[in-house]
Amino acid sequence: MCFRKRNGYTPPDYFHARIYTGPESTERQTPMSRHETSPTTVQPAGNNRPNACCFCWCCCCSCSWNEDQDRTRKASRDTKLDTIPNCETCTNPTLDEVYVWSQSFDRLMKNPAGRNVFRQFLRTEYSEENMLFWLACEELKKEVNKGLIDEKSRIIYEDYISILSPKEVSLDSRVRENINRKMQEPTAHTFDDAQLQIYTLMHRDSYPRFLNSTIYKSLIQSVSRSSSES
Repeated sequence: MCFRKRNGYTPPDYFHARIYTGPESTERQTPMSRHETSPTTVQPAGNNRPNACCFCWCCCCSCSWNEDQDRTRKASRDTKLDTIPNCETCTNPTLDEVYVWSQSFDRLMKNPAGRNVFRQFLRTEYSEENMLFWLACEELKKEVNKGLIDEKSRIIYEDYISILSPKEVSLDSRVRENINRKMQEPTAHTFDDAQLQIYTLMHRDSYPRFLNSTIYKSLIQSVSRSSSES
């Protein structure tokens, strides 16, 4: 039927009436009612991951489950014996001591304050692992407990010898093979050859640049100023 538009003509009410199709299902939801349920509370069947933040269960989102996994891995890594502090306890160096450091690398390395400032310089060159390895070997040589020697030796190997470590030090193949043999029955002197090689590397390579660095020159000026004021 076609109703032509006429002046003053109003279609009857039944023209706009809905066609009856039977009772409406109670399970049908309006768009508003579907959105009233937060997606974060929906758990797909058969999946037990806690605190998921999306339906796709992918790794692209930074959800709490991934954060928990990252914290677990970090905690596991931090439980290793990282007993070397960021800065060794020491007294302020005198002007004579600071000048002696420029004359003898051995005197520099035997002085805690000297090691601290040299380590600060190595950090600027991204080679602090050399000093950390040397200090770890010094600590190992003081150990007498067999169980702790085994544990510390393993940690030193994983942190500074393993090619998978980001803090791996530069050693030649002969020294590495020697360490691998000794690690079967580690002692307090397992890394002596490697420690000497890294000590020599710091002496020949880093030490000359340290003496010409801003860090060392600024230290001389600071100690000189303090000496003159006192």
